[in-house]
Amino acid sequence: MNLLLDTHILIWALTEDERLPEKARQFILDPDNAIYYSTASIWEISIKHAIHPDEIEFSGRELSTYCQEAGFLQLEIRDRHVYALETLVRPKDAPPHKDPFDRILLSQAKAENMSFLTHDSLIPGYDEKCVIPV
Repeated sequence: MNLLLDTHILIWALTEDERLPEKARQFILDPDNAIYYSTASIWEISIKHAIHPDEIEFSGRELSTYCQEAGFLQLEIRDRHVYALETLVRPKDAPPHKDPFDRILLSQAKAENMSFLTHDSLIPGYDEKCVIPV
């Protein structure tokens, strides 16, 4: 299975953070799964590190290096990923979710027929079959 990791799952996996759910760990360690990280995650961390270097201790460049060292595969942002934003389904009764980084990650997974591994409780509200909540 091709798995795209949400940014927080990616960071928790790389730092061996105890917040990484066991279910996520199993998916990531399964040798039959290809693990991807997105350019969007690198972009997100670059912005957050610049604004809050005391909270986000590594830069986007460092995160990218850690991902490569871990053997994760990079998924660059393509036009078709942006177009997929327009196809995301979110029922009107679902809680609002406006995070642009989450939305492009979800769109990438959908457009590439990947599974999107997330711990964000708002993402399953999109009602997209590519979401794997952990």
